[in-house]
Parts: sequence; C-alpha cells; structure tokens
Amino acid sequence: MEMNAVSADITISSEELVSSFMVDERSANSMYRGKVIEVEGIVKDVTFLNNRNTVFLYGDNKYSSVICDMFPNQENEIKNLKKGQKIKIKGVCKGFLKDAILLNCMLINTTNQ
Repeated sequence: MEMNAVSADITISSEELVSSFMVDERSANSMYRGKVIEVEGIVKDVTFLNNRNTVFLYGDNKYSSVICDMFPNQENEIKNLKKGQKIKIKGVCKGFLKDAILLNCMLINTTNQ
C-alpha cells in the first residue's frame, strides 16, 4: 500500500491512541485496527535495526508508546528527527501489544518545537 496515495481514515494524537487501547482494547481495535491513521505526537526515539526503521512516539504514560514501523524509503526522512520533536506520521494500525503499532508508515510533516 502506497501511503502517500491514501487518505487517512482517522487523525488522532499519539496520547489519545494509546489511551483508547488502554481504556477499552476491544473498542479501540474495532475503531482503528486495519485502518489508515494519521498520528501526531512527540518523538521518543528513532531506531535503525535489522533493516527496520522505527519511530517511537510518546503515549499517554511512560510505559506505552506508538511504534511506527516506517517504509524503507523513509530512512532519509527520519534520520534527522530529534527526540522531543513534534511530528505527524501516517500508517496502518495493527493493534496494541503494550504499545500501539503502526505499519507501512510515512512521515507527513515535522515541526521544530
């Protein structure tokens, strides 16, 4: 799925997304799972491991986050991201396993906050 050609079904903050799953995982799964969502949040970390480029966004608590598994072509886009930076990412929600998980992600925009 080419993310830049697909409109987001839902736009939500990373805190709201994690909170939705923590409060009622079944309801959140029916609302978000399998859908293209655009998430705005604060960068917690960026990793480049095992040919996977992953951006972590802060959730609503210190234990949970939104894990954004990025498209390989996004490596140059995300390598300059800084912890604490506010960004928007679009991807397909796959559910929740301690963290909300998005696949096939692409960076939408960044701010220098």
